[in-house]
Amino acid sequence: CLWCYTNNTCIDYPVRSILPPSSLCSLSNARWGVCWINFEALIIAIAVVAGLILVSIAVCCCYCCYCRRRSRSGPDEEEERLARKREERRLQSLQRKHERKLKHDEIRKKYGLLQDSDNPYSRFENE
Repeated sequence: CLWCYTNNTCIDYPVRSILPPSSLCSLSNARWGVCWINFEALIIAIAVVAGLILVSIAVCCCYCCYCRRRSRSGPDEEEERLARKREERRLQSLQRKHERKLKHDEIRKKYGLLQDSDNPYSRFENE
């Protein structure tokens, strides 16, 4: 049913065309189905909803493509950076371990606890 406010008549909706022709009734005065749905408002509302849906889909696609592209290149660089840091930490750990060993050897040498040293003083053993 197409209700026209200009002549207050209910006309069978022209099924062959999507929008009713202006010869039957102007769009601003045409109502669809129930009398309170304005045809212009309906068209605008459908266009806005369709536009929002299309923009949302486009944003999701762009975001997904950006994330996928970023995730492909990101882990390689990230893994390399982590491997470099891991190697640096390992080298620092080895250096600290060597320094501790030297310090402990000095202390052992000082107190005569180092077995194969050329220290004239040796630990006194009661046998």
